[in-house]
Amino acid sequence: MTAEKLRVDKYLWAIRVFKTRTAAAAACDNGKVKLNGVAVKAARAVSVGDEYDIRTESRKWKVKVTGLLANRQAYSEAIKYYVDITPEEDQLLNKRMASSFDTGKRQSKIGRPTKKERRDLDDFMQED
Repeated sequence: MTAEKLRVDKYLWAIRVFKTRTAAAAACDNGKVKLNGVAVKAARAVSVGDEYDIRTESRKWKVKVTGLLANRQAYSEAIKYYVDITPEEDQLLNKRMASSFDTGKRQSKIGRPTKKERRDLDDFMQED
């Protein structure tokens, strides 16, 4: 379903660049979404042919609008409404960033000790 007037935040959410519409609006407010090098507000109307530079936590995008999509759909349908024109050097950076992901575990010898390490340390200190 398409609409005559469509907000940038709603469009970016619908084409699955952002997980939530709130995140899309926040990115617009923080200057992470740009049209022709100028930051856009979340309420700005999207037009076919617009090229947006988008910076998310995980990657950089450059997309060209080919159609207006108001409601979120499956990824296979959503990709029909934009063309990814991200420069090659940004795509390489995106791949490099994706390969180094956070496992959720604390890095060794950085920060506070884990509960197990704390017990081991307490046992070691009490042996005197």
